[in-house]
Amino acid sequence: MVAKSAPDGYTLVLTQTSLAINPSMFKKLPYDALRDLAPIAEIATTGSVLTLHPSVPAKTVTALIALAKAKPGHLVIGSAGLGTQPHLSAELFKIMAGVDMPQVLYKGSGPAVISLLAGEISLQFPNPPTVVAYIKVGRLRALGVTTSTRIQALPEVPPIAETLPGYEAAQFFGILARAGTPRPIIGRLNQEINRALGTPELKERMSADGLTAGGGTPDEFAARIKAETEKWAQVIKTSGIKPE
Repeated sequence: MVAKSAPDGYTLVLTQTSLAINPSMFKKLPYDALRDLAPIAEIATTGSVLTLHPSVPAKTVTALIALAKAKPGHLVIGSAGLGTQPHLSAELFKIMAGVDMPQVLYKGSGPAVISLLAGEISLQFPNPPTVVAYIKVGRLRALGVTTSTRIQALPEVPPIAETLPGYEAAQFFGILARAGTPRPIIGRLNQEINRALGTPELKERMSADGLTAGGGTPDEFAARIKAETEKWAQVIKTSGIKPE
């Protein structure tokens, strides 16, 4: 809808990392994100949490990798669905760790978390808000976060990158307009969004939910989208995931 709207800055889209994933997940899309949309501002970033059922005898990422290598195909990952951030976060982990762990694709994060709580699957890479409460009371165990730094919601959980250097699977949220929208309009929208993101109230509210407030210039957001598109295209290719 936005890709076909008037380039006047009045029709905007709030989207997330799927914008960078979908070009490699689908054979044909009715838009080209890099050509038809104009990035305005990144709103926030978040990551996933490598979360285990307590029956899995691994207390660290290193121990999990060793267990997976000792028993190929034994540990089962659940995810929120094909091509979702949690799905690809797990695939990137498997590639970098060199482990064989089959994935079960659910229709949404909720059903996957229910199966994890029941012990029907071994682990999952869900977003923090869906599992923090279960981790706090010991019904699930968190081993690492997919962001490059720790998150406020789970300050005791280290980044996976401390074990797998270079691993990062952060999800971004951002606002874009139709390509061709005049730069002064893009600049004004970017300025107002950054002003809102700079308020302590919004930063604190985002942090409580495991989000990091975004910001920056339209060009920086454009570079982020391009880099993420290339990154996930390689993960999808290496994992053998076929476009739909």
